[in-house]
Amino acid sequence: MTAPQTPSAGSNDYEDGLVNRRRVLGDAWVDKSLANRNEFNAEFQELITRHAWNDIWGRAALGDKTRRYMVLSMMLGIHAYEEFAMHVRAALDGPPESRLTPEDIKEVIMMAAIYCGVPVANHAFGIATNILREKGLLPPTPASSAAPAAR
Repeated sequence: MTAPQTPSAGSNDYEDGLVNRRRVLGDAWVDKSLANRNEFNAEFQELITRHAWNDIWGRAALGDKTRRYMVLSMMLGIHAYEEFAMHVRAALDGPPESRLTPEDIKEVIMMAAIYCGVPVANHAFGIATNILREKGLLPPTPASSAAPAAR
């Protein structure tokens, strides 16, 4: 087995994508993701960094905040809950100019209830609630009064 390949020197698309990826997701997440590169997935990591993070997130037309709303919505639309959770965390921790509030995220999920379905929104509220609690943005639920999510 050979070591994972890194982009060729002078690959501005990759480097620019990496800057965007770090800005949107944060250094810790990107460092963890890149540390998990191996010969099997290294080309995929390069592809998403060049194309998703440079070619798309690097476009000026919409800006990061609008893209955050769009990504959260699309992740719910395709039931990509792990990616939804990752982007909720990134949206809450992002730079002030593109950061989303818990209220913003709630509004995305409310729209998803109509356009993606109540079960999707129910699941998304559970994910977002857990993240908000982890971050201290919602009080913890006492174990004795924990109730299942509304259905």
